[in-house]
Amino acid sequence: VLFLQIVHILNMTSAKIVSFLLHPEESLHSLQNRIEFETGISTGNQELLLETGICLDPRKPASQCVIDGVRGWDSYMVYLFDKSKTVYDGPFASRSLSDCVNYIVQDSKIQLPIPQLRKVWAEAVHYVIGLKEDYSRLFQGQRAAMLSLLRYNANLIKMKNNMVSASQQLKAKLEFFHQSIRLDLERYSDQMAYGISSEKMLKAWKEMEQKASQCAQAEDIGYLDEQIMALHTEIVELQKSPYARRQGEVMESLEQRAIDLYKQLKTRPPDHAYSDSTDMVKIIVQTVQSQDRVLKELFGHLSKLLGCKQKIIDLLPEIEVALNNIKEADNSVMQMQGKRQREIWHLLKIACTQSSSRSLVSSSLEGTASTPAATWLPQGSSGNAAPHPLSSLAAPEDGENFADVIRENVNYLELFSSILQEVRQEQNSMMVS
Repeated sequence: VLFLQIVHILNMTSAKIVSFLLHPEESLHSLQNRIEFETGISTGNQELLLETGICLDPRKPASQCVIDGVRGWDSYMVYLFDKSKTVYDGPFASRSLSDCVNYIVQDSKIQLPIPQLRKVWAEAVHYVIGLKEDYSRLFQGQRAAMLSLLRYNANLIKMKNNMVSASQQLKAKLEFFHQSIRLDLERYSDQMAYGISSEKMLKAWKEMEQKASQCAQAEDIGYLDEQIMALHTEIVELQKSPYARRQGEVMESLEQRAIDLYKQLKTRPPDHAYSDSTDMVKIIVQTVQSQDRVLKELFGHLSKLLGCKQKIIDLLPEIEVALNNIKEADNSVMQMQGKRQREIWHLLKIACTQSSSRSLVSSSLEGTASTPAATWLPQGSSGNAAPHPLSSLAAPEDGENFADVIRENVNYLELFSSILQEVRQEQNSMMVS
């Protein structure tokens, strides 16, 4: 018997306890099926919380519900919530009276012998203690719900900080992109008259600027930030609420009064005296009324906790979508920035190629112009001397020099044509890209 594992489930929707004997190596899913059979709450809507607010792990066995030690043997609770509900309004009936206690409640002035009265009052004291313990368990379930809410809130804060950080990074990159593309468009317009121009590339740059403006919509997370801040304020108010603290002081004082009353009865001698139960019945009635009041406050507060938790659950997917949109916009901006920089370097390459081809052609033309003049001038004659009558006749060596000049010019012309063809190909490829 000592090695048996028993789990006690407090159903927060009905304020009733159901207990299960765990089978060896039983899975949590198996336990949830048994809980569904007993409570009517489907496995998909079950939320099982420990006292610390931690939800049970479906990957672990059902024995995670039971802690080691004497305390966990018969008093440790697991709190069951229905995820399809956010309002728990009862009605929650108090624990039933035993027959003898119900007898004195129906007629508190009835006279009973002292020995019999002791037994009835002992059960009455047990009933009052039970009412206080019922409230204590339900309050502990509310506390578990609060701790679970705070865990969800911590996750919400973490996701919110990631979202805000990503949004600020996107905003900075968009500002840099807009400033750099405006400068590029201005410089491009300045050099179009004497440099390289491409209408297709210019159109692509302007489309990039418009697309970057559309990406700015992804950084707008103000509506989510407002909802999160309002939710934080609501959670703080719930933590400060007096209903977040134990409200069983009245019940505890009534419990002590019932115990003291029973002790006074025990000191009376067991003679043939009789006595009524008026004082004990008053305590029972006051305890029931106090429990009704504190339970109403407790479940009202619990409903607010569960409502906040549901708001967080609804917000998390929206934050995830906003994060994905920011990441996509960030990647798009970086791709556009990289593409424009590659095109700028492509223009620089074409400009350098054209500059080198111009310098090569000018140097070849200068060499061609100087060579014929030197060829037609006779050796040893000054520039202003009259030519020899026979100097117009080409000597054999002069003819050979003239043929060399023609071949050299033909070679330069072919080289220049090939350079121009390469430049045209570079321009066409740039326009296509």
